[in-house]
Amino acid sequence: MIGRIRGKLIEKNPPQLLVDAGGVGYEIDVPMSTFYNLPEIGADVTLLTHFVVREDAQLLYGFLTAAERSVFRLLIKISGIGARTALSILSGMTVQMLAQAIAAQDSAMLTRIPGIGKKTAERLVLELKGKLGADLEGVSLAGAQSETKSDIVSALIALGYSERDSIAAAKRLPEDISVSEGIRQALKSLSH
Repeated sequence: MIGRIRGKLIEKNPPQLLVDAGGVGYEIDVPMSTFYNLPEIGADVTLLTHFVVREDAQLLYGFLTAAERSVFRLLIKISGIGARTALSILSGMTVQMLAQAIAAQDSAMLTRIPGIGKKTAERLVLELKGKLGADLEGVSLAGAQSETKSDIVSALIALGYSERDSIAAAKRLPEDISVSEGIRQALKSLSH
C-alpha cells in the first residue's frame, strides 16, 4: 500500500526514523545499512518502504535502495524469519555480503549476526540459494555470478582457502570453464 515516502527527516533514533511527509509524521524502522547513509536531521529524504499490517500493529519499514527492500521481502517469506530478524540481517551485513555468503553456502558468516543461530543460518542458505542473485538487479555475486563459478568458489572454501581468496581466484577464470578445470586452475593460481 505504501511503497515510497518522501519528506523531511525529523528524528533519528536507531533503528527508527520519523519522516514528515505532507504534515504526517511516519515512524519507519530501517536497517543500520540505511541508517548510516541518511542525511542530517531536517534534510529531505526518500525511502522505499514495505508496509506490514498485523492484527496488533501497522508497521512501516524503509530502505534507501531497491536491493535492500528486495532482500528484506525475500527474508520475511522464509519460515521463522520475521521483520525484526530481517532488519537485523541487513544491519549486520550488506546485500552484497549476504549474496556472497549464500553463493558460497557460508552459513558460518551468517551466524556472526546477533540472533542468527546455526540452524537459522543453514535454513537461510538453503532457502535463498539461487534466489538472491536473480531477484537483485545490479547486485554482483563478486565473481561467483555463474553456477559454475559458484561451485568453484564453494570447492576452494571447502579446501580451506578464505572466501576472499576463493572469489578472487574464480574471478580470474574464463567464463566458459568447467568446474573441474576451474578448480585446477584456481588451485594453481592460489599456490603461487
